[in-house]
Amino acid sequence: MSLSERVALVTGGSRGIGRAICLRLAAMGAKVYVNYVAGAGAADETVAMVNRAGGAAESIGFDVADSAAVKAAISTLVKDTGRLDILVNNAGITRDILMMKMKDEAWDAVIDTNLKGAFVCIREAMRPMMKGRWGRIVNIGSVIGFSGNAGQVNYAAAKAGLVGLTRSVARELAGRGITVNGVAPGYIDTDMTSGLNDEIKTAIIARVPMARMGSAEDVAAAAAWLASPEAAYVTGQFIHVNGGMFMG
Repeated sequence: MSLSERVALVTGGSRGIGRAICLRLAAMGAKVYVNYVAGAGAADETVAMVNRAGGAAESIGFDVADSAAVKAAISTLVKDTGRLDILVNNAGITRDILMMKMKDEAWDAVIDTNLKGAFVCIREAMRPMMKGRWGRIVNIGSVIGFSGNAGQVNYAAAKAGLVGLTRSVARELAGRGITVNGVAPGYIDTDMTSGLNDEIKTAIIARVPMARMGSAEDVAAAAAWLASPEAAYVTGQFIHVNGGMFMG
């Protein structure tokens, strides 16, 4: 599963699942660009972790919800490296609240980052991939996009939209040597879930047949496989990494 000489961009790569994906892709030989918005220090830490392990990485700051910033950043990346082979759309935010209390701003912010951000990054990344007639696009979704969840209508809508985006783009790019797939994590032990109290964590785990939360590395392993040459005949698919919580 070598990715030697490949160039990868991981949005939201500074921590959690994004960091684990960066480390896995770099270990497979790819040069990894670690995207961040405000967490420059965390992104630099991810880069340092990759470099200490013998890999190659650089940080790259831009907001995926800003079309102009995405276009400028990817243009500069491709100008510097001559290519972009792998895009992992991992950047995401939450603004959880029941729908009857949800303001437009909470809806727009989540849709802009979690769905529009993936669309814009794909639109800019597909050009160098088409030129090279090889590419891997991996969208990080969520079990919530398939099952829904009270208090997360914005997040669920964005992640469900990501499924349709993935399958539609997969059809458009299949003849160009580019695959487009997704990974849908369940409840993963990251910064996002670390703030949950023990009662909530116990209730979550009770819904998981494997009786544990997943790790960021569990998700990274699936994403890395989809980004590898081994998955050359897989496109338009979502791998569910949720311990059996949702089987669809």
